Amino acid sequence: MCDPGDRMTPVIIFPPILGFLGFLAFLWGGTTLRLLQPMSWPEGVTMVEWRAPWIAQMMAPDPVVEAIVDQYLANLEGLGFAPETQGVWIQTGITAIASNQGTVPLSAASLTKLATTLAALGAWPIDHRFETRLGRRGTVVDGVLQGDLVVLGGSDPYFVWEEAIALGHALQQAGIQRVTGNLVILGDFTMNFEVDPQRSGEMLRQGINADLWPWEARQQYDTLPPGIPQPQVEVEGTVVVGNPQAINEVSGWVLRHQSLPLVALLKAMNIYSNNAMAEGIAQTVGGVNTVTAIAAEQAQLSVAEIRLINGSGLGVENRISPRAVVAMLMATQRKLAPHGLSIADVMPVFGQDVGTLQGRDLPPQSALKTGSLAAVSSLAGFFPTRDRGPVWFAILNEGYNLEGFRARQDVLLAALQDHWGAAPAPETFQPQVKLGQPPYQLGDPARNQPY
Repeated sequence: MCDPGDRMTPVIIFPPILGFLGFLAFLWGGTTLRLLQPMSWPEGVTMVEWRAPWIAQMMAPDPVVEAIVDQYLANLEGLGFAPETQGVWIQTGITAIASNQGTVPLSAASLTKLATTLAALGAWPIDHRFETRLGRRGTVVDGVLQGDLVVLGGSDPYFVWEEAIALGHALQQAGIQRVTGNLVILGDFTMNFEVDPQRSGEMLRQGINADLWPWEARQQYDTLPPGIPQPQVEVEGTVVVGNPQAINEVSGWVLRHQSLPLVALLKAMNIYSNNAMAEGIAQTVGGVNTVTAIAAEQAQLSVAEIRLINGSGLGVENRISPRAVVAMLMATQRKLAPHGLSIADVMPVFGQDVGTLQGRDLPPQSALKTGSLAAVSSLAGFFPTRDRGPVWFAILNEGYNLEGFRARQDVLLAALQDHWGAAPAPETFQPQVKLGQPPYQLGDPARNQPY
């Protein structure tokens, strides 16, 4: 039940040398060339001047895959879910092998975070760090700040207990043991994904003083690099959310805290499908319209196929076409490849990362993003195969049967991998960013620097 008019194939023109090298570079992530977009089979004529048989096989249509997808859709229709509400796009290289409703924007749920990911990579370098600054209003005498401790937030979306504990230790090393005044919060500061700056400030006040730790803080302390003492910086006053203009009243700056690098932040956001992180990053990029514009430009598609209301995917109004989902994945790969990284460095990898992929039966070493709402189940990413290399795909299901959709998504990918043959992920798709290990460890003292 794949709509023949919706199946896609590219116009491919390879000059004998440049085209071949460019194609190889694209497959293994080393090109910045602008790639042709797939066109409808009735409109396209495939022309491959380089006659290597494996390239022809890579580009060829695959009736078996079409039959597998047709059966998948027929099974869903038998359960009462119309094919018109089910999106599929399967692509190898620059060839779309099978699709259903491929160019129709459908509810994407947390696949929206792929747009936020791509927009962030378009806005900042992969090693960009968000900076939180600590200053004082008053003087320090014998370890006592006689005045206020000022926090100037810098939109760090992943400032959590571990970061606060390490920051408290850094304050003590900088000579501040006690604060007689208030903890003043300025700028965009969030802690533990709490958007209320007052509440975030209260948690920071606890985090820098082990005498006030809740059980969550004590639990996270055990994950810190060894040798970090429990801080005991006492703030005698209260938490005050101030006007950003109050920065002019700072007597001097004490510390600068840098977040994890951007690529690690995106990995964490997608592993846990963290809505607060996604919303924070989207707002810092410039808002949902900016996210949409950057994602569409990077994916080389019209904004008509990427319709967003936020950066997280909360709400059925976030709609992306299956083709656009895959195009964003491949654009992300192109952004990361020149740095020796891959899509596996910003998305969860099945069998290696905890998070939203737990409990699924998916191809090993595949990098995948899930999405779930009450009546939406989506899955997208790549999985490795023997015959076609990395296979890119997007599945967007609408209807009230989340567990059923997930089970059938897993079966569909298994059938496709069985057809093309299982294989390890290419070396260039092996993740280099490993959260919890240096230099991607929360609470790393090296990211707190004195002025």
